[in-house]
Parts: sequence; structure tokens; C-alpha cells
Amino acid sequence: MPSLWQKLCEDPMTKSELKLDWCSHEAAKYACVHWHYSKCTPNQKLVKIGVWEDGRFIGCILFGDGANNQMFKPYGLDYTQGCELVRIALTSHKTTVSRIMSIAFKFLRKACPKIELIVSFADPEQNHLGGIYQASNWLYAGMTTPADEYLVNGRRMHGRALRSTRATHKLKNVTSKNIMEWAAKVLDPNIKSIQGSSKHRYLYPLTPEMKAKIELLRKPYPKRAIAKGSQQANADNGGSLPTRSLQSF
Repeated sequence: MPSLWQKLCEDPMTKSELKLDWCSHEAAKYACVHWHYSKCTPNQKLVKIGVWEDGRFIGCILFGDGANNQMFKPYGLDYTQGCELVRIALTSHKTTVSRIMSIAFKFLRKACPKIELIVSFADPEQNHLGGIYQASNWLYAGMTTPADEYLVNGRRMHGRALRSTRATHKLKNVTSKNIMEWAAKVLDPNIKSIQGSSKHRYLYPLTPEMKAKIELLRKPYPKRAIAKGSQQANADNGGSLPTRSLQSF
């Protein structure tokens, strides 16, 4: 994707020079592998925005086209009008994550003017509540319906990821109904269907009209239980699979 513009500025709080621009797949992969706990980049079409601070590459923010074509239908949008924030992978830095994210949204909006809504998720099974989204005034829309997951060779695998392997093996006759039968023959004879996790869903509108439309979905932010006499744990940060390396709020 050609570079449309750059955001080069000085953070008023840290006096650090901050730059956002498109980054290569290799740079995004490096950031995710080294600075994101998932250690991988999502297997989907991505918008990759790199982040530089004082001339040093400090990571990337990745947007994807959503889990499926129906993901944005509840908000009156088709799949071209919304996106998912799937990764914030940053190494140590001075600028706040909320500021970096805010500039990235303007960058995204400039490049993809049809997008009206950004969606992201926080996984409570990873001890994430979405602290970065709360600090950035995202709208909290509650928990998702548990996704289908499988235990394959001792590892949890999302149903979407399992179904995507059909393309890898070029099998057109494998459907969602017989996916386990096929996977038992090809991947793991002991594959098991397990209860998936529900995730916290956060929404960020990019237009006044979308903001008004989703306001009715707003719910109170989830809070972490704090033991008496203890200090609050660091706020979790990142995309749908957040990184642990970000500074806390």
C-alpha cells in the first residue's frame, strides 16, 4: 500500500518525536513475534501501521477485516465499513499508548474513508479486561457469545482457524458439520470440541452518526477485583490478543 501521509509530531508530555507510517509485513511480523505475547501475526488481510519514536522503530498497530463478513451487521454496516483492531505490538516507549492509537485511527481513516467503526476484544482468560480501551474512552458493549474451539494435539484452536485449514489442504467437500471428522483423520485422531471463551467487546466509532447509533449499547466498564490492602494490577493493553509489553495506565 503506498504511503499516503505521515504523522510526525512531538509528544507534549515526553518531548519525544513520534512518527506513524505504513510498515512492511516483515516489520509487523517482527514486532508481533518479539513484542506481543501471541508471538504471531493474524492470518487475514491487514492494514499495517508502523510506529517510530525518536527515529527508532518501536512496533506496529494492525487492523484486520474482522472474523467474518457478518461481524459488523449488528451495527448496520457491511464488511467494508468496519474493521477490527487485532494487534498493538510495541516495545518500550515513552509516548502513551492512547496517543499512539489516536493518531493511528486518523491514519486509518485517511487511508480507508469508508470505515465507520473499529471493534476490538479483550480475553478474560488471559486476565485482560481492556484497560487500554477504557483509558481511551472506547464504548464497552458487553461479552461476546462463546466461540467454538477445539483441542488439537494438546493445544486450543479456534474454530475459525481450524476451518481455515481446509483451504491449506485444498479440500472443498469439508463443511463445518464434518470438520471434526476430517480433522481427526488429518490433524489429530483425539481432537475434542471444547467450550470457547467469551471476550469483552469494545467499540470505537469514527463518525458522529455511528457514535449516536451505538450509544444505546453502552455498558459499565468491567473492573478487576482488588484484594483489600493490595495495589491494582497493571492495566492490560493491546489488540484482540493484547501484548504484555505496553506501559500501563
